Amino acid sequence: MKNKILLGISFSLAIATSIYLYTYKEHRDISSETPDYVVAISGLEKEFSSNGSLAYAKYQDKTIEMTGQITAIDAVNKGIVLNDKVFATFKDSLPKSIANDKILNIKGRFLGYDELLGEFKIDQCSVTY
Repeated sequence: MKNKILLGISFSLAIATSIYLYTYKEHRDISSETPDYVVAISGLEKEFSSNGSLAYAKYQDKTIEMTGQITAIDAVNKGIVLNDKVFATFKDSLPKSIANDKILNIKGRFLGYDELLGEFKIDQCSVTY
């Protein structure tokens, strides 16, 4: 009888520990990751226009790096728009070197494509030099 109780407690502790570790796992630091893909904005557009579901599977939640011209700045949401196609938000604050029409190389986590606005969404961005 004691063995069954001990086994039950051990099993319950193992399950509780697994749930805790899964729930409170360490967050990703996108700025220190090596990009999974280095893509051109035009290449991203082509992939999504030819086969959107395959492109989503390829890029979803991956770290990507791209270069583009800043076409809009959203200081309230800590974001920028590159080539009128990519909306990128920064984790902490906008870098001081941000200015309209400047060419910028960024790295961030790909979130998806907003069909309503026709924009790709990237978050946790950092400027790469």
